[in-house]
Amino acid sequence: MLTLYPAVDIKDGRAVRLTQGRADEETVYDADPVAAAQRFADAGTPWLHVVDLDAAFTGEPRNRHLIASIVEATGCKVQASGGVRSIADVEASLGYGAERVVIGTMALTDPGFVAAVLDRVGPRIAVGLDARGTTLQARGWTEEAGDLFEALERFTEMGVPRFVYTDVAKDGMLQGPNVEMLAKVADATTAAVTASGGVSSLEDLRTLASCHPRVDAAIVGKALYSDAFTLEDALAAVGDTAS
Repeated sequence: MLTLYPAVDIKDGRAVRLTQGRADEETVYDADPVAAAQRFADAGTPWLHVVDLDAAFTGEPRNRHLIASIVEATGCKVQASGGVRSIADVEASLGYGAERVVIGTMALTDPGFVAAVLDRVGPRIAVGLDARGTTLQARGWTEEAGDLFEALERFTEMGVPRFVYTDVAKDGMLQGPNVEMLAKVADATTAAVTASGGVSSLEDLRTLASCHPRVDAAIVGKALYSDAFTLEDALAAVGDTAS
């Protein structure tokens, strides 16, 4: 079974999708992110992946409060991401009701921060590893930040329970996930791995579900918003109905 995380990416208070992470390649899908989240909840998803893009690009967490509204409206578990720069940011997202917080840039620029957060909140975090090839990307994918496999080794030794791996070249392109690299990432760690980027079809999801035992989840965004398939069909395809 593959757990699905429909993505609700929030910028300027609206649900949007970006192409390859570029702020200037934005498509607005809903003026109300809570309404977008509710449609996913109505389709039966147990989880949502909620991203504060404003925080990711500017450092200003303008949308974090919407986690509370989404949790209250939908009853879904929320994995929160975007612009986490301090333990206070992690605790704020958890305080608003997030089940898990993804740490991206700060993990790459200050690995000791991850150790401190693990000590404070335990396994309720994941580390986001966004890469072009094997080169990690930070600060909204605008800066290079080291080697993917060196980071996997470092954070696995720390006890990070989950990685969210994104192939930046695939994100928002609807060209299929990089399954070969996903398997290499999963081989390089004992942690769980969430796949992100490129899902374009139900067959892509079935492929992810069988590509590696540690790849147990996938974030799906643009394919759902562009009606490549329905969330109901996606959940049925991977057996994710009560995660």
